[in-house]
Amino acid sequence: MATTAPDMTTFFKDIMEAFPVDTKLYQDAFDNSAEMNEKMTKVALQAAQQSADISSKWTKDTLGKISTISKAKTDPADYAKALTDFASAQAEVAAENIAAFAEVAKKAQMETVELVMAAGKEATQDATEAVKKATKDVNAVAKKAASK
Repeated sequence: MATTAPDMTTFFKDIMEAFPVDTKLYQDAFDNSAEMNEKMTKVALQAAQQSADISSKWTKDTLGKISTISKAKTDPADYAKALTDFASAQAEVAAENIAAFAEVAKKAQMETVELVMAAGKEATQDATEAVKKATKDVNAVAKKAASK
């Protein structure tokens, strides 16, 4: 009582034909991912450039003020006054620069949130469309299989 084994090649071929894979979806997903990465990189690079500009300006200003306090003075009290003035000016500049860094970070954060929200909205719309299409295709296959 020998039975032949089922032809698995035909079985899998029939399944793959019944549920075709649309490679356009994968291409679209890759393109969307690349576009999102480009936008996120742009935000990060802008923030890095602005931060570098702030740091550079801060450094130049500090070095300029250090040269002022390093000049020889005739009265010893002038050294104390120059150092006090430098420290006071540095405290003000530090507060301004930290506020500038905070603004850069805030802007980058807001742009990132906007990008993520837009991507989420687009992904939800794409997923809804894909589910509708898949449901339609599966129903068509099921009707075709039922009629056989």
